Amino acid sequence: SLSSQDSDFPLMEQLIFLHDHALFILVMITVLVGYLMFVLFFNNYVNRFLLHGQPIEMIWTILPAIILLFIDLPSLRLLYLLDEINEPSVTLKSIGHQWYWSYEHSEFNNIEFDSYMIPTNGLATDGFRLFDVDNRVVLPMDSQIRILVTAADVIHSWTVPRLGVKVDGTPGRLNQTNFFIYRPGLFYGQCSEICGANHSFMPIVIWSVPVNYFIWRIFSD
Repeated sequence: SLSSQDSDFPLMEQLIFLHDHALFILVMITVLVGYLMFVLFFNNYVNRFLLHGQPIEMIWTILPAIILLFIDLPSLRLLYLLDEINEPSVTLKSIGHQWYWSYEHSEFNNIEFDSYMIPTNGLATDGFRLFDVDNRVVLPMDSQIRILVTAADVIHSWTVPRLGVKVDGTPGRLNQTNFFIYRPGLFYGQCSEICGANHSFMPIVIWSVPVNYFIWRIFSD
């Protein structure tokens, strides 16, 4: 898809396929309607039965319903798959604050840290302006990961586009989703809820590493 980042989560690939599928149907409808409008503009014939076209009315009522089914069924299937939590190996809790994220590893004792955006004058030469943080979230690849999201003050939204994850963090509520990273690397995101003056300055950085390195990193800290 031209409008999406490369996916690193199998269900994100399915989201891109669904987008392309819906876009293909939309293009066909647009071309058909455009052609009919073009023909009508230059049509000089008069149809005396125009006000009594029962067959055509049935066709243009039933046909859109069938087209909607072609969009609706894959969409519902994917919606249920995205909501499924499959025996997670790691659980990460993310708490939104104004304006930074804090994280907790539920399975390990005393692993809590805050993640602030690095200001422009403190960036390394290879850093991304407004996207890099001082403490990255280290997660294992090839593992099912559950994330719990909440907020301490106002509504935030924990979003990483390449993983197909977008979860609202609401004060007093705990929302959850899951994802599976199948390649190592850095994945960038940011808060996608308008949460105040510095809304644009609370980025998210996920560092995906092999499982052995993740275990060594957790227990060495």
